[in-house]
Amino acid sequence: MRFSESIFAQRFQITPPDLENYLAEALSRGGDYADLYFEYMATSSISIDESMVKSAAQGVSVGVGVRVISGERTGYAYSGDLSPEKIRKAAGVAACIASGPGKVDKLDLTEGALQNLYPVLTAPTETAFSERVELVKRADRAARAYAPQIFQVQATYADNLRQVLVATSEGTLTLDRQPLARLSVSALARRNGGPPQRGHSGGGGRVELSFFLDQKPPEHFAAEAAREAIAMLDAVEAPAGETTVVLGPGWPGILLHEAVGHGLEADFNRKGVSAFSGRIGQKVASELCTVIDDGTLGGRRGSLNVDDEGHPTRRNVLIENGVLRGYLQDKLSSSLTGTESTGSGRRESYAHIPMPRMTNTFMLSGQSDPQDIVRSVSKGLYCANFGGGQVDITSGNFVFSASESYLIEDGRLTRPVRNATLIGNGPEALKYVSMVGNDLRLDEGIGVCGKEGQSVPVGVGIPTLRIDRMTVGGTA
Repeated sequence: MRFSESIFAQRFQITPPDLENYLAEALSRGGDYADLYFEYMATSSISIDESMVKSAAQGVSVGVGVRVISGERTGYAYSGDLSPEKIRKAAGVAACIASGPGKVDKLDLTEGALQNLYPVLTAPTETAFSERVELVKRADRAARAYAPQIFQVQATYADNLRQVLVATSEGTLTLDRQPLARLSVSALARRNGGPPQRGHSGGGGRVELSFFLDQKPPEHFAAEAAREAIAMLDAVEAPAGETTVVLGPGWPGILLHEAVGHGLEADFNRKGVSAFSGRIGQKVASELCTVIDDGTLGGRRGSLNVDDEGHPTRRNVLIENGVLRGYLQDKLSSSLTGTESTGSGRRESYAHIPMPRMTNTFMLSGQSDPQDIVRSVSKGLYCANFGGGQVDITSGNFVFSASESYLIEDGRLTRPVRNATLIGNGPEALKYVSMVGNDLRLDEGIGVCGKEGQSVPVGVGIPTLRIDRMTVGGTA
């Protein structure tokens, strides 16, 4: 998409000279760098409960964020009104916050070429609303039909189409069209008046609506949610204590994302508050572990042609064969540390300041057969799915709840387990990885990452992993 074809040029009559003038206003009180982030977002959401559509909504938001960087200081202001007066006012406010002795020569904006990681011709947001309503109805019907023990189903669908423009005082002008869609299903099962058990599944990505018709239909997610709920009806209470833990492939990579990935974001390390601060070149994990953050995977939920600062995303090797190789950098951190941006500057919307964030974070496959990994454990816990979790960035300590797990007894998966909690330390846990499966899998496309009040879509993934020592919190 060329600038002249963008919604900003056609609907709001913004021109390149306008952008240059706004940048000049942002730097009018000094400053080392300034950028403009314009956003136009169309959204829709649908939820069904008790076989009835309980809510359906569509909306549009538009705005601009203006940032000025002067040394370590950042000035940020935003406006939900794209009139010239409001944009200039936001630029003036940001300039006052980060005034300084810096001087930037005026540069003509040059439109850069883009990657094409999600060549979506028709975004789901641009399709008939009735087609999207039918998706959640199909999910509800399929989950209820799975087994008589299923007594409650909730299905939700959400999509958005974000169109962005980033103009910087370094002379770059970048535009991107970013579609996103997700379908989620939650099912409750009960047997003979016992306690209800929940199962959950979902997925999507930067895809067309046909993804939910041809590749991963609602019935796929409904069956998985119902299967998990039914499986947990036979669960026993989790045994407490230190044991061997095997993580299944795919979504359990959320533990890697939280316990390790956040600690590798550059702002925490620049400030010296991460467990990984000052450790580049040191061994921080088992030599079997190579951790990647890659924003260039086609169609994935965490992928972007450019980050929210206008830099192309890329494949970043964070840990290689157990050795820490680098951090995820945004514009501010890379400028202060004398490194280059890794295409990791992200923000929730125009009303939020960018910061270094993950995209799709995963561990590369190893050499072990997943069945051999399970057979190697005489007594332990196999975790197939996770719910919520928390991590302390400074110490690396984490707590995660496993929503679906099983006892490993004499090399076999036996009884399902409820209320299992994994307690550990991110860097320490990676040191005890003794087997890595050859079955790397990325999650289905449901990840949402929170940091400092901002939420962004992400992807996670791991192969099957054996971790020799980890504390399991339980009641048995």
